[in-house]
Amino acid sequence: MGVDLGDVPKRAVTLSGLSGKRFAVDAYNAIYQFLSSIRQPDGTPLQDSGGNITAHLTGIFYRNARLLENGIRPIYVFDGKPPEFKSDVISERADRKREAEAAWKNALEKGDMASAKKYAQASSRLTHAMVEESKTLLRAMGIPVVEAPSEGEAQASQLVIEGAADAAASQDMDCLLFGAPLLLRNLSVGGRRKLPGRNEYVDIEPEFIELEAALSALGVSRQQLVWMGILIGTDFDEGVKGIGPKKALKIVRECKTLREAAEKAGATDEMPLFEAVEHFFLNPPVEKGVKVSAEKMDREKIMSFLCAKHDFSEERVSRTCAAAEKSMKETGAQTRLGSWQ
Repeated sequence: MGVDLGDVPKRAVTLSGLSGKRFAVDAYNAIYQFLSSIRQPDGTPLQDSGGNITAHLTGIFYRNARLLENGIRPIYVFDGKPPEFKSDVISERADRKREAEAAWKNALEKGDMASAKKYAQASSRLTHAMVEESKTLLRAMGIPVVEAPSEGEAQASQLVIEGAADAAASQDMDCLLFGAPLLLRNLSVGGRRKLPGRNEYVDIEPEFIELEAALSALGVSRQQLVWMGILIGTDFDEGVKGIGPKKALKIVRECKTLREAAEKAGATDEMPLFEAVEHFFLNPPVEKGVKVSAEKMDREKIMSFLCAKHDFSEERVSRTCAAAEKSMKETGAQTRLGSWQ
């Protein structure tokens, strides 16, 4: 879910405006978006003839092919072992997914397709098999895969800090708490999107959020930004009930320590967890000096994996590969894939 930091400066940009740039993509965040959004009208995810879910593969292939056509170079960063203090949050999320799945089935029985799809999206699960399939497809497309020792967002942020990527790409703002100088949102979910509960659509464009601009606008330090996130709630803690972005900002501006902020929020009992989360954001376990490299797109492997194994249209997959390869060759991107540093 990630932290909600409220109103921070954002700068819209087009896909063409991102050409030639490298983006460290929070893999789990992107794949969950695909699993959630690519579904049938009744909420059922896309599947092959064997009943295997293919929504994640559809999103990875066609969205990234479009990025490659635009000269954009994604680097997918996958989560490693989560910190121990995240176990409660993971358990609570699992409970919510089970509740959403039950609500989905109930809506289907009532014939309420709009509610069914909403609950189905909330029930999305990313399995180990899906993760491995995603890595296989990305590598076949020539897209680098980086394995993080712990949180993917932390490693993606480290790649940006070291200059191996131009920005971290995620829907969540947690990358800012991990110190990413630049965050790119909507890279994987751009295009037209239907507004929840309304028969209206909006155009979703990629947008940048600069860490320094956000800190300046909020009038806080990065450490205070972390405190703010902790009070609101992050991927590692549920936050403090009744405290949103505005109230959290007011509290941290008046405080010099996390304990003081917790006291003002009436949450001193949570200090052990809050301190662990603060340390994790400011000193995350990451691998430094990662060498990012990629290979040429392997069209034959892609065709075998998607078409022969998962029933994708041979004509459409071949056409998509050809378009991406042609664009990459014309822009010279293909010749640079092996030396991104």
